[in-house]
Amino acid sequence: MLLIHTGNGKGKTTASIGVAIRALGQNMRVGFGQFMKRDNQAGEQHILKQLLNENFHAFGLGFFTREEDRKLHTEAARNLLDWALSRMEDFDLLVLDEALYALGYGLISQEELQAVIGKAASANTHLVLSGRGLPEWLREQADTVTEMTEIQHAYQKGRPATPGIEY
Repeated sequence: MLLIHTGNGKGKTTASIGVAIRALGQNMRVGFGQFMKRDNQAGEQHILKQLLNENFHAFGLGFFTREEDRKLHTEAARNLLDWALSRMEDFDLLVLDEALYALGYGLISQEELQAVIGKAASANTHLVLSGRGLPEWLREQADTVTEMTEIQHAYQKGRPATPGIEY
């Protein structure tokens, strides 16, 4: 199955982690990779490392904000793609968090993501992709798409991000 968590609201990564936890509870082999996010940046990374060991990787350099950093961000994204493709047969479920972000900013191409999707299908590996900006071509391929919609957020009231809640 191809599952996608998208939208402008909070919860895409959290939902993806929930699928990974559910799969682990069914004794499935799980891999989890994060585009964009630096290692040791967020609370979920600590527990995912404990649960998944070498099957968890955060290959990111932080969110892409400066064009002069494109080459470095592209290399980091390609490293995650290479890891995913080389390990696909080892997993029953593979999560690629922020894949849509990397796609939307051109750090990975449609062809590269399509290669991952194709390999997952041929390896009978369920694939979860998350991020904002779901393109129509990808929505059409997905088995399940969930859109997170922001109704209200604490930052609108001037509250800073809260450890354990937002990262």
